[in-house]
Amino acid sequence: MSKKICVVGLGYIGLPTAVMFANHGMQVHGVDVNKRAVEMINNKQLHIEENGLEEQLTKAVDQGLFQASTEPVEADVFIVAVPSPINEDKTANLSYVRQATEAIAPFVKKGSLVILESTVPPRTVEDVMIPVLEKTGLTIGEELFISHSPERVIPGRVFEELVNNDRIVGGINEASSQMTKELYEVFVKGTIHLTDATTAELVKVIENTYRDINIAFANELAKISENIGVNAWEAIHLANFHPRVNIHFPGPGVGGHCIAVDPWFLVEQQPETAKLVHLARQINDSMPGYTAEKVQKTLQERGIQHGRVAVFGLAFKANIDDMRESPSLEVIENLKQMNVDLTVYDPHIKENKLPHQTQELNEAVSHADIILVLTDHQNFKELNPEELKDSVRSKIVIDTKNCLPRSKWEQAGFEVLVLGDSKNI
Repeated sequence: MSKKICVVGLGYIGLPTAVMFANHGMQVHGVDVNKRAVEMINNKQLHIEENGLEEQLTKAVDQGLFQASTEPVEADVFIVAVPSPINEDKTANLSYVRQATEAIAPFVKKGSLVILESTVPPRTVEDVMIPVLEKTGLTIGEELFISHSPERVIPGRVFEELVNNDRIVGGINEASSQMTKELYEVFVKGTIHLTDATTAELVKVIENTYRDINIAFANELAKISENIGVNAWEAIHLANFHPRVNIHFPGPGVGGHCIAVDPWFLVEQQPETAKLVHLARQINDSMPGYTAEKVQKTLQERGIQHGRVAVFGLAFKANIDDMRESPSLEVIENLKQMNVDLTVYDPHIKENKLPHQTQELNEAVSHADIILVLTDHQNFKELNPEELKDSVRSKIVIDTKNCLPRSKWEQAGFEVLVLGDSKNI
C-alpha cells in the first residue's frame, strides 16, 4: 500500500504517528499552526519530548518521506490529531477539530479517507466533521470516507504502544472502517476492532473516565487513611493482591490531555445521569488545593514564618515534558494565593515556563523549608539527599507520589511526609 498521508496536528500524538507512517514507506505531509514547531521538525529538531522520537524523525526526514508546513496539501488520507480541550465552564472546546476539518476540506478528493484521532465527545464526527465535509460536494460514505480511530498510547512509550496496542476503528460505514483498518495494519500488530464512529468516540472516553474514577477512589482513600491512622499506599498495595482488585494510587491531582478532560464530555452531554463521573472529577480537581493546604498546615505546625517551598515537578506524569492539565500548576497557583514563597524545578522542562522556575537544582532547594514532590520523575528518585541537606533550611519533604526512598532521606536528616500516610502527616 502506498498512499500520501496528511497529518494535521504535530503534537504528542500527531508527530509520532506521522513519522511512524513515513518510516513504513508512506509519503507524509505534516501540518501544524505553530510555525516554530514546523521549522524545528523540518530541521530534525524536537519541540516535544518522547522516547525514540528524535531517531524516528531524523530517519523519516532523511528518507524524504516526511516534511511539515503550516498548510495542508492534497492527499489520499487525512489524519486529524489536534487538541480537544475543555473550556473554563468544563464544556468541550471543539474549535480545533472544526478548524482542522475546514482546513483540509479544500484538499480532499474523490476516494479520500479522513480519520479523526483526537479524543472527542460522542457524535463529534457526525455533528462537527461531516457537516463541514459535506460542503465539498463529495458523497459522504461513497466518495469521501470518514472514521474515528482514537489514540491509545501513553507518553514515554508512544512508539511501543502504537505498534502493540489493540486499536479501535469506527467508520461512518463499513467501507470507511475497512479502509482505516487496512491503513493502520501497515504498522499495528495489535488487534484492530471495528465499530461505528460514535461508539469508537465513546469507547475512548469510557477508558479515560474509568481511570479517572479509579484515581478519585484512591484519592478519597488517601484522605480517609489520614483521618483514621492508616497508610493508604500500604492498604492499596495489599488490597491489589486480590485477583479482581486493581486500585490506582493517590496523588496531587490528575493531569494530561485525556484523563483530566474526557470525563467532562459525559457530564456535559448527560449532566443528570453522569453523577458518579461528575463526583470523581470534583474529587480529583480538589487534590491540588488539598495538597497546598497540607503544605500550609505543615509550615504553620512547625512555626515556620515566611516559609519557602521548592516544588519538584511540572509535568503531569513521570519522565516526560508534557504539562497539559498538570495538577502541579494548580498546586503552585494555590500556594501563590496563600502567599507562600516558592521555586519550581523540573529537569524535563527545558525552558522556564513560570516566573519562579529554575533550571538549576541547587538554586531550587536553596534556603527551602519544604521540598514538595509533585511528579515522580526518575531524576527525583535518584537524588542524593546528602548533597542537598546543606542547601535546604528546614529539611522537610512532602512526597505526594510516594516515590522517594524514605529511609535514605531520613538518614540524611530529612523529615519525610507522604500524602495519604497518617503516620507522617
